[in-house]
Amino acid sequence: MDQNLSLYRVFYTVANTGNISKAAARLYISQPAISKSIRKLEENLEVSLFSRNSRGVQLTEEGELLYHYVQNAFYSLEKGETQIKKIHELGIGHIHIGVSTTLCKYVLLPYLKEFIETHPHIRISIECQSTNHTLQLLKENKVDLGLIGKPERLYHTHFDSLGEIEDIFVCTKSYMEHLSKRSDYSENPFQSATLMLLNKGNMTRQYIDDYLASCRMEADNLLEVSTMDLLIEFAKIGMGIACVIRQFVEKELAEGSLIEVPLPISINKREIGFALPENISQNKAVKEFIHFYRKSTSD
Repeated sequence: MDQNLSLYRVFYTVANTGNISKAAARLYISQPAISKSIRKLEENLEVSLFSRNSRGVQLTEEGELLYHYVQNAFYSLEKGETQIKKIHELGIGHIHIGVSTTLCKYVLLPYLKEFIETHPHIRISIECQSTNHTLQLLKENKVDLGLIGKPERLYHTHFDSLGEIEDIFVCTKSYMEHLSKRSDYSENPFQSATLMLLNKGNMTRQYIDDYLASCRMEADNLLEVSTMDLLIEFAKIGMGIACVIRQFVEKELAEGSLIEVPLPISINKREIGFALPENISQNKAVKEFIHFYRKSTSD
């Protein structure tokens, strides 16, 4: 569009009022300035947009055609302005979070519940993926932040720790009793057991594989499962020994539906937290969420 938008604003106002003086009053400019703007627009378009009569002005056929498009344009602009005001007044925004299924259920959901109560107009999208995949999405700027287990190396990524988690092995009391009759599990509790772990590719699985290798402990029977929820449920029905996170089975341990399997060497705790790309400008909604969880963590 080569023409100045202000010329179209004058044209639109004159067409709506049908009168030069009324348009001048509405736009707070002089009548000669209105007439000059209309003449300039007509000269640029090489058409006559208005016909003059005793009562004011009336659109020509070409003016009617132009008015249709200008009306739609100004309606879109007004709609955009209204939406911008709503975003500012209501705090409308969008946050895209990457997180594993396990951390989403046990860690992220409590944060989201409280955050949504105070920010009901912010839309939140969840990308349930492994920590490794979430780190890749962060690198590609496809998510705003990720809830992850802290990896050994963080490349161009800031990490806000939420605390530590502890991996343990659990089973039912009856399963342990049956296992003790079959073998001596004091040195390798998994030798004759069905060991249930998360699928390969998961960061927790990689961490536990390294632990088992360092302790030279192997299992004769390995069952790989897609989610920690399934590991917990399979352990509760006596299918085997499952590697789970202590904080996520506290209820089962307290009520006795699961017991912790003693290990010859304890597993080091791991950190979990929110990761976000460094040197990337975050939108207002993301900044609100970052402020929220940092404040919650410090309280």
